[in-house]
Amino acid sequence: MKPVLAILLMLQLFCGGALAQADPATLAQDAASQLNAAHRALNEASGARDRVAALTQTIRGYENGLDALREGLRRAAIRENAIRLEFESESSRVSRLLGVLLNIQSASGPLLLLHPSGPLGTARSGMIVSDITPALQQQAADLRRRLEEVSLLRALQESAAGSLEEGLQGVQIARTELSKAISERTDLPQRFLSDPQQVQRLIDSTETLDGFATGLAQIDTGNENSAETLNFSQSKGTLALPVSGTLLRAFNEPDAAGIRRPGLLIATRPLSLVTTPWPATLRYRGPLLDYGNVMILEPSADTLLVLAGLSQVYGEVGQVLPPDTALGLMGGEELNINTFLPGVTNTTGSDQTETLYIELRMDGEPVDPTQWFAETKE
Repeated sequence: MKPVLAILLMLQLFCGGALAQADPATLAQDAASQLNAAHRALNEASGARDRVAALTQTIRGYENGLDALREGLRRAAIRENAIRLEFESESSRVSRLLGVLLNIQSASGPLLLLHPSGPLGTARSGMIVSDITPALQQQAADLRRRLEEVSLLRALQESAAGSLEEGLQGVQIARTELSKAISERTDLPQRFLSDPQQVQRLIDSTETLDGFATGLAQIDTGNENSAETLNFSQSKGTLALPVSGTLLRAFNEPDAAGIRRPGLLIATRPLSLVTTPWPATLRYRGPLLDYGNVMILEPSADTLLVLAGLSQVYGEVGQVLPPDTALGLMGGEELNINTFLPGVTNTTGSDQTETLYIELRMDGEPVDPTQWFAETKE
């Protein structure tokens, strides 16, 4: 009986686990709903009064839906792999359990009456079999449910392909439409007209982002900051990050080379949308030093928000931008189903290949932006 008891103990451990996180199927279903809503919003955006705002929200909807779908598929793949590894590690015990179940199921009544030790042995073996059979059957049912779970997880991954492809195509169309809508936009108030020559002289004379931001703050625009309709200081801890991503490096945290920067580094997926977290005047946009494209916003007097690392930038210097206004896109290649799916089982976040640098400067000095954003505040 020792092998049977070992099988029972093994199956109690084997079948007793549960999903530690949300059900992958539920996540995938929620993602499909978000993608469907984004698809409807894309169709309705052409008739929207503020087409730029509608397309911006549409892209956010697609990004959130694709993120949720990726997470659902990732958990499904991890769950399936965990069950497979458990089966492989316990294959011999599972085989013996199946053998016992087959023998119990196929044995006929008269054969059970025959036992080498005689009637007493037959009675004892009958009592033992009658005691363990319900437990074995229960464990077999649990085992069958686990196998069915694997089948359902595989079906989930296969059925998600349609929603995924439609979502990837939709977000590409929305990005193209957004760029066109922004180029045609004429309704934003203009706080001041920029002097390109003055800005270029500043670029030529500075070698650091700090020096450029300091010099830019000293340029007189000749107007009060009309973007400061609300008290920016009271927004501390409530702002949304300008881009969907993961905090990669904190304020003044050294990188691999030991270099410290007075800002946050956010890891993002390719072509993620970057938006304004607060109403602000656009003070600068364009390439700067080795930071790629840089956007510098002025949410209030003596305050600058620096965003560096974008690939494509929108807007004109001097414009007053409402909150959640599209500022541009991160770099990277356009995703398709062949590049999206391979990263599904990756738990390291390496699919977030782009980085956005965020620096907040108040009264000419950089301050820790962490406490200003709801997602990074402690």
